[in-house]
Amino acid sequence: MLASPDMGLSFHEILIVMFVVMLIFGAPRLPQIGDALGRAVRNFKRGLKGDEIDVTPPKKELPPRE
Repeated sequence: MLASPDMGLSFHEILIVMFVVMLIFGAPRLPQIGDALGRAVRNFKRGLKGDEIDVTPPKKELPPRE
């Protein structure tokens, strides 16, 4: 199997990679992995743009003491 000059993945190679990923992680975890990967890519793109990302959870105000 020789690599093409553009080093792209063919359809068969993508299927093999997906099959191996399913074997390693299992089908139920694939949506979780895809979601986490999507959030990571989105945050990376925001970081490249220079947008500030506030990852700290909002503070809850406590009711006043009597």
